[in-house]
Amino acid sequence: MSQLARLILIPLAIGMLPLFSNAQDTTLKKLRTETERSIKKDPDTSKKVWRRGGVYGINVSQGSLSNWAAGGDDFSLSVNSLLSLYAFYKKDKHSWDNTFDFNIGYVNTTSLGGRKNDDRFDFLSKYGQALNPKLNLTVLANLRSQLFKGYTYPNNVKTFSSAFMAPGYLLTSLGLDFKPKKNLSIFISPVTARWVIVRDTALANKGLYGVTPGKKSNLEFGAFATVNYMKEINKHVTYKSRLDLFSNYRHNPKNIDIFMSNILNAKLGKVLSVSWSLDFIYDDDVRLFGKNQRSAALQVKSLVGLGFLVRF
Repeated sequence: MSQLARLILIPLAIGMLPLFSNAQDTTLKKLRTETERSIKKDPDTSKKVWRRGGVYGINVSQGSLSNWAAGGDDFSLSVNSLLSLYAFYKKDKHSWDNTFDFNIGYVNTTSLGGRKNDDRFDFLSKYGQALNPKLNLTVLANLRSQLFKGYTYPNNVKTFSSAFMAPGYLLTSLGLDFKPKKNLSIFISPVTARWVIVRDTALANKGLYGVTPGKKSNLEFGAFATVNYMKEINKHVTYKSRLDLFSNYRHNPKNIDIFMSNILNAKLGKVLSVSWSLDFIYDDDVRLFGKNQRSAALQVKSLVGLGFLVRF
């Protein structure tokens, strides 16, 4: 290479070094970006087969009076708690729905003393095989009872009336489950067996709840329908409702047993909430009412409370 060529090429190479450096930096940055993008996890698009969740709430109220001209109890305390759980499974043509509800309440006043004002647990399980996207051939099982002893107070006389599995209701059924919407289920069955259980000897000997005096259970066959509705109205308000209807083929089939529960929860903050539960029960075999405590009647329970609510 001639001296002249060296004099031209050397300065030219020196001048182009920044260009090569910038190009190298750009290439490295591009490679780094692509590498980071390639190792970033893709979102999980697989369809979940389980949906689980629940609500727990507790409401507490307390009052006291002293020299209060309008009258009232000197002291009152009320505590009510609810737990509602669900677990829903769905894969291919198989579905399995499970719900569990537990309510317990206690009230204490100066004039009446301590009393239970709510006590119920209810487990419902349904397994279905899809016949089409909205209709399942389904086997259903339901257990409903209470935990603690219960009393009625005719003429302010404390009278023992119920206990754990006294009564208890165990129901099994085969039928069709129609689900027109994600949050609505309508189950109908003409073939249902229901066991009415009264395991407390004192209550069984009286023949309460439709059992033969001295026996602790009674088997009934009939038609059964249940409608379940669960709706999250918005991120603050939820509503859950259930209606059960049962007709006993063996005894007064026109006298349909009714069980209906409604729970409305509204969150006022992160944990503060207001709730309203409204239940209706009619069972022609529960004859604890009227003048002689020998008549059936529509049972109604309404509870409104302000307290704490947690969803999970």
